[in-house]
Amino acid sequence: MSPMFVASKLLSFATQPLAWVGILLFFGLLWMRKRQAWGTGVCWLALLVLLLQGWQLPPEMLLRHLESQHPALPASADLSNYTGIVVLGGALEPAYVLKGNDQPALNNAAERMTASVALMKRYNHLQLLFTGGSGELLATSMTEADRAKLFFDSMGVPVSRVMYESASTNTHQNAVLSAVLPGVKPTRPWLLVTSASHMPRAMASFRQAGWNVTAYPVDYRAGRATPWTEYSLQRGAERWHLGLHEWIGLRAYQYAGQADALRN
Repeated sequence: MSPMFVASKLLSFATQPLAWVGILLFFGLLWMRKRQAWGTGVCWLALLVLLLQGWQLPPEMLLRHLESQHPALPASADLSNYTGIVVLGGALEPAYVLKGNDQPALNNAAERMTASVALMKRYNHLQLLFTGGSGELLATSMTEADRAKLFFDSMGVPVSRVMYESASTNTHQNAVLSAVLPGVKPTRPWLLVTSASHMPRAMASFRQAGWNVTAYPVDYRAGRATPWTEYSLQRGAERWHLGLHEWIGLRAYQYAGQADALRN
């Protein structure tokens, strides 16, 4: 288990607003015995953080900034010159969900998979490279690439047009390990398919690894504007987590030299 993988899991926990609430409540209750006023104040702060995170405007502003870095290609774009599409993992539920049935389950980033199938059916010359190993802390024998194969096979995508990279655990490894697969020429033009908010980190990582990629963002979470009245504890927490995870992750990759500076 690499230090980078462990760090990514710690980052995932640290960027969850509900985790902040839990930590504040823990210390608030801990201080209640000796410093009741301090403990009470921290508990009220936890409640305030919980209530404020339901306001969707601030996190969607952050997501909108990330999603706008690489605009979507127009529907009329000519893709005939592209070799294929690189699809990043992250759209499939964990392996344990698959147990007991033969249907791979998609999560909120399902457009990574469905948009890829649509492209494959529309352009018969494109190859598909799916990259994703085991992103779970307690790895199982079934990687995300294994589960992706079940999905693409069920969608009727020809086996001869799909390649799989199953050893990567993060975006940096997606780029590096996919580049050395047999038959892959990263200097040829490829489309990079991933969530729009994740695209800045993905494009920077793949360019750093020598790929000639064009962004094909999907899975948008923030529109052009957010009504200030939009409020949901569930969606607000999810958007804060996603936005902070991607923003901090991009900066961490750049600091570690695993991604080029952000650029279009």
